[in-house]
Amino acid sequence: MDINQFLLSLLHALSSIDFAEHVDFQTEVFIFKGHIALKKERILQVYFNEITRTTAFALIEEDKRIWGVDFDHIRGWHLHPVGNPESHQTINSMTIEEIIKTLAEAWSLLK
Repeated sequence: MDINQFLLSLLHALSSIDFAEHVDFQTEVFIFKGHIALKKERILQVYFNEITRTTAFALIEEDKRIWGVDFDHIRGWHLHPVGNPESHQTINSMTIEEIIKTLAEAWSLLK
């Protein structure tokens, strides 16, 4: 997947949730960095590297990660669950749509 496909998939997936307010992003050749402002003063930070396939989604509240899904070549795909975001739970690979669906499920667990 290239950055353009990643961005299109991300925007499409974000349109399915009602708590996203606006998207800011930048690209640098083969790297995508995004900040999605969410309701309740939360932020979804997104990172994607087209070459390494490194992918990171982090739900941030008060400057702390409270949930996340990541892929890197050291740990593979892993989840940082609500309630224990410091842990790394191994998961199967996920599409962007599946990650955003999982975000929505995590969102419903949060106050």
